[in-house]
Amino acid sequence: MSAPDATSEAARIAGDDAARRTVQRRVLTVVVFSQILGGAGLAAGITVGALLAQDMLGTDSLAGLPAGLFTLGSALAAFLVGRVSQAHGRRIGLAAGFAFGGVGAVGVVASAVLDNVLLLFIALFVYGAGTATNLQARYAGTDLALPTQRGTAISIAMVSTTLGAVAGPNLVEPLGVLATTVGVPALAGPFLLAAVVYLAAGAVLFAFLRPDPLLIARHLPRPTPDDPVTRSNTSGVSDEAGRKPIPPRDTGVAVGATVMVLTQIAMIAIMTMTPVHMRAHGHGLGEVGLVIGIHVGAMYLPSLITGRLVDTVGRVPMAIASGVTLLGAGVTAALAPADSLGLLILALALLGLGWNFGLIAGTALVVDATEPESRAKVQGSVDVLIALAGAGGGALSGVVVAGTSYATLSLAGGVLSLVLIPVVLYARRIH
Repeated sequence: MSAPDATSEAARIAGDDAARRTVQRRVLTVVVFSQILGGAGLAAGITVGALLAQDMLGTDSLAGLPAGLFTLGSALAAFLVGRVSQAHGRRIGLAAGFAFGGVGAVGVVASAVLDNVLLLFIALFVYGAGTATNLQARYAGTDLALPTQRGTAISIAMVSTTLGAVAGPNLVEPLGVLATTVGVPALAGPFLLAAVVYLAAGAVLFAFLRPDPLLIARHLPRPTPDDPVTRSNTSGVSDEAGRKPIPPRDTGVAVGATVMVLTQIAMIAIMTMTPVHMRAHGHGLGEVGLVIGIHVGAMYLPSLITGRLVDTVGRVPMAIASGVTLLGAGVTAALAPADSLGLLILALALLGLGWNFGLIAGTALVVDATEPESRAKVQGSVDVLIALAGAGGGALSGVVVAGTSYATLSLAGGVLSLVLIPVVLYARRIH
């Protein structure tokens, strides 16, 4: 379809409510499939990235570097995917991002086979594109959603990641066995899976995300200040249900970004060093996979409930709930005996849940505060900040643990999350 024809079709769909709803259902279906695949891909780096670097480098102090590298790579990818999506639509931007993630996963496997640390670092950086794209796909589900359904749309995209993300860590051992049979180190096995699923996710989006939701959204009528939906989401007066409104547009992006950045730092730092902490105290790969699998499940599985709460209870209360939950995770991880698998599971489950609350509430704030003409670009820039925050948290986590302890790192992450509360209380005050 030529550009003029595509523009005309987008305008037609935007002006037809029934057609828009049909396209929105199709978009969510395609995003769900891509997120299932993408979830399995991102789980590889989370579960064994630090362990692979530990084996190849022979030291614990740099074990947090892989998380730092692939989250740093995801920062660049978030910027580029946002720009490409703004210019050419979600389909092209997201497909390209997943393709680069798959290439990076292939590079990680090659670096393990060759025992080449430099190649490992480069490949992990490129692999981060898959992580960034997996996160940015959540925005595609919101382009055509009504303001009162955006949290739910975000949650549908995120919860579908659970199927792949939970399965990935629990396939560590069988993938390791498979890898060794073909001459690949066991810890690189999950990256074989990541390569396949990231490339498949990109192919699904490229082939089926048509018509493009962002291109259609540019033709949707703008809500007026007197519109009931607009008033309930942007004014300083609570609606009939007593819900607290979100911050005004000029602060929504800043507040949403701050919520997501702080939750990302706390989550990445503690999560990155948990496998290293467990291995140092005698836990096997199967137990590590179980803990991380439950953690990743808690990151995504509650999304349908969280999204509904974000739409009904409000963005600000759910952001506060995120800070409190992350504090509980940090305290639990710090106080858990190293040999207590149950308490480590609880701590990492709370860590995932707190991140889930913060990401969905923060994402909804950002979507509410942007217009289609600049939305993808702004969202990409926000995700750059999230990725850089994760890179810093991941890279420094190993240094903190080496210099102090895992308990100190966990407490620091929990206390940092409390900064969310004054930020969102400020947002509530300025309504």
